[in-house]
Amino acid sequence: MQTPEQIFAELFIDMNKSGLWSDAKAIADAIPTSPPRAILESYIIEKKQADFDLWAFANLHFEFQQAGESGFKSDTSKSPQAHIETLWEVLQRKADEPQEGSSLIPLQHPYIVPGGRFNEIYYWDSYFTMLGLQVSNRTDLIEGMVKNFAYLIGEVGYIPNGNRTYFIGRSQPPFFALMVSLLAKQLGDKIYADYLIPLEKEYTFWMNEQHDLSRNKKALSRVVRVNNGVLNRYWDDSDSPRPEMYINDLETAEATDREPKQLFRDLRAACESGWDFSSRWLRDPQDLSTIHTSEIMPIDLNCLLYFLEITLAKANRQAGNTGKRRQYDSKVNIRKNLILEYFWNEENGFFMDYDFVKKAHKDVYSLAAMFPLFFEIATEEQAEKVAHKIKREFVKAGGVISTTLTTEQQWDAPNGWAPLQWVTIQGLRNYGYYDLADLIKDRWVSLNTKIYKSTGKMLEKYNVVDIDLATGGGEYPVQDGFGWTNGVLLKLLSE
Repeated sequence: MQTPEQIFAELFIDMNKSGLWSDAKAIADAIPTSPPRAILESYIIEKKQADFDLWAFANLHFEFQQAGESGFKSDTSKSPQAHIETLWEVLQRKADEPQEGSSLIPLQHPYIVPGGRFNEIYYWDSYFTMLGLQVSNRTDLIEGMVKNFAYLIGEVGYIPNGNRTYFIGRSQPPFFALMVSLLAKQLGDKIYADYLIPLEKEYTFWMNEQHDLSRNKKALSRVVRVNNGVLNRYWDDSDSPRPEMYINDLETAEATDREPKQLFRDLRAACESGWDFSSRWLRDPQDLSTIHTSEIMPIDLNCLLYFLEITLAKANRQAGNTGKRRQYDSKVNIRKNLILEYFWNEENGFFMDYDFVKKAHKDVYSLAAMFPLFFEIATEEQAEKVAHKIKREFVKAGGVISTTLTTEQQWDAPNGWAPLQWVTIQGLRNYGYYDLADLIKDRWVSLNTKIYKSTGKMLEKYNVVDIDLATGGGEYPVQDGFGWTNGVLLKLLSE
């Protein structure tokens, strides 16, 4: 699977460097209207002409998708629930037809895209979208999307960030086990055995090279050697600028004296985290060029892999594989102990990401701390301390902020995101903090509803600090649609 940069070479680079396109993703997603090799050959000849017009050439040879051109018009007299039910059809894509030279990896079943500039399936987004599809009784779509992800695991070896060739090299937070569990609630526990092979393949991807770790090689790919076991980090197999953010990455590299390849890998690894970008990954919260994602063991990733191990134990039990079930039960216990050992900060009374190079906790307070509560790993005492800090530091007028730091990055304050609201609410409920969970739920639902009534839109993220202002920060404008916002809101409204 070749990326647009590999296929179109200097044409791709020149289009990005031209400044004619405001969003590099439009270039990466462009669909060639004739064979790619012929386009590139024509470009090499024609660009030498004195009156050559790159914009005209590109628009002659490519179709460019314009974000938000579905033609859909919101009717704000409808309830948010009715609006979302209508949106499922707007955001649904049919099974894909292969197109030569396109960056889209074709999928065999219909799926839901987030919306806006995101016109492909995204990995961790899809779980939260499925929460709403469950309420809408769209088990058919849930099952189709789970099958699509199983197909990607079979074809690629893992689930990429999204079904684009330029996402090959990285995944996203591993929510596939939660998707399978959600589908099992709809169709019965036999589902676990049905998806045993892709579950095991995903686990193999995240644990790859663990047996090559040593005192001299404490981190390889996505695994990190720690006392008494192995934990995980985010990573990307590539160390070049992201095709969908090509100029952005070059500009970030030019603003620092860091070695570019390491910088690009750390940027890409943060994209695998889904939190792109956040002070979680930065040495200096106000300077993106100080990103060092590959030196950090994240709380959320390791909790998600804990749940994957639980799910693999369950799937092997369903399949009658007693020996393997016991192996995964053992892995579950080992990882739980390591999570509590490496991520709990007793002095701060909070779960913190761990810098394994410095051998110290990061000093960023983030909602990743809710994942040990979401998966019921935390002790009662730890949960009490976390709940106290959430109430004191994170709860704002429109829900909970992602981190307590205000920066220009979109996964920091003042922004709130649907997936983190859900994880926080459910994590608090797991330990009996129903009043606090309901407070966050009510404020988030109220904000979503308010913005919908005033704009007709469901947004990718919201300013939860000043609910009269739009969201901000990040590499691109705020997107509407929006898959996971719809899913979480519909699920919360159904309770």
